[in-house]
Amino acid sequence: MREPLHEAPPTTGDLPAEPLSHSLKQRHLTMLGLGGVIGAGLFVGSGAGIGIAGPAIICSYLLAGVLAMLVMRALGEMSAAMPASGSFSVYAEKALGRWAGFSAGWLYWFLLVVVLAVEATGAAKIANGWVPAVDQWIWVLLFMVVFTVSNLAAVKNFGEFEFWFAALKVGAIVLFLVLATLAIFGVLPDTEPVGMANLTGHGGFFPAGFGGVVAGMLAVIFAFGGLEVVTIAAAESDDPARSVSRAVRSAVWRILFFYVGSMLVIVTLLPWDSLEPGQSPYVAVLDSIGIPGAGQIMNVVVFVALLSALNANLYGSSRMVFSLAERGEAPKSLLKVSGGGVPRRAVFASVAFGFVSVVLNLLWPDTIFLYMLNAVGAVLLFVWALIAVSQLRLRRIIERDMPERLTLPMWLFPYATWAALIGMAAVLVLMLFDDSARPQLLWSTGAAVLVLVVAFVRERRTPKS
Repeated sequence: MREPLHEAPPTTGDLPAEPLSHSLKQRHLTMLGLGGVIGAGLFVGSGAGIGIAGPAIICSYLLAGVLAMLVMRALGEMSAAMPASGSFSVYAEKALGRWAGFSAGWLYWFLLVVVLAVEATGAAKIANGWVPAVDQWIWVLLFMVVFTVSNLAAVKNFGEFEFWFAALKVGAIVLFLVLATLAIFGVLPDTEPVGMANLTGHGGFFPAGFGGVVAGMLAVIFAFGGLEVVTIAAAESDDPARSVSRAVRSAVWRILFFYVGSMLVIVTLLPWDSLEPGQSPYVAVLDSIGIPGAGQIMNVVVFVALLSALNANLYGSSRMVFSLAERGEAPKSLLKVSGGGVPRRAVFASVAFGFVSVVLNLLWPDTIFLYMLNAVGAVLLFVWALIAVSQLRLRRIIERDMPERLTLPMWLFPYATWAALIGMAAVLVLMLFDDSARPQLLWSTGAAVLVLVVAFVRERRTPKS
């Protein structure tokens, strides 16, 4: 007989001990959580959101941030109870069946290795601007080699890289918020208090109405992707359950503060319609308050943000494919671990596809690579939905079998989880009716359907044990 697709989820129990290293410290995870979502999307891409929604972009970030916080809290609850290098892929398998774990894991892996190309290419463009004599492709090769070596070495090297990268990004945002706030109140030299004029003038706080808030949310929601890597990395910490609880608690609130706080000071200090398309609103603010070399300062921050994201995504993709191999959903040859507890073959497999993505991005950015990028455009929402559904099912099992491990319970369970699912469904519907977002949704749906078909075929062909 064939194994049924929707068998009752097994009891949680203890997951097998990970053969990976356990040398990540609490400080590494905390900064990884903070730095994982602070990237070029915030420093540069936020300008597009402001252009769409005006000052109401604050509401867009609040809505998107609350949704991301609910998803991360649900994921944190499961990760604190059952730390695993495969994180949500493992939980989806335990809650819904092999097809769900297979689908979540491979879709997320594909997302990370494709985005690697965007990050490597973006960093190479900045470096090429600084040193034009070195071709862009050479910079890409250099970055990929450096971070491959970093990820092949002890995991603590990855942790140190991310700690200092994230520290620079967090420090830059804190300094920006302090300077901008002082400028708003006229404390800095050659500045005067701005009051509420920029929030209420120029078409008002909602110049595009509530539709602008919704469109702005579509433009910024994917900037919150990246927090998931914290729960993947927690399995390699010295105290996984405690570490992930602390990291998730601190990260979600601080990220929301950084994002919403940045937007608040930007639209308060500057008229929203004065920002030039493609210009970083952070550079515009620093220029307006007389910070010399603002553009180059922000170029350095964006450069570090891109390299940080590249490093984190290479790490996350290698651990995800390693976890898939552990569960028989990827080639067993990827399970080989070095003496230092690093899954080197999984790293090579991830970086190999990353190199392919980079080449496609350099050669055909508007054709083949654009299709790949569209194919992962909405994948994050699909993964988030699986996280929420998994938490709905596993919460009851954790309460029954191991209540002592419910150290990071979901707020207002199950209502908050259902609210997150409804929110994600609403975003997907909005994407369907948005001309710019529709191609991403359709291509991503096609990719997800393909992975689901493979998952169901594999499950059907697996004899019942």
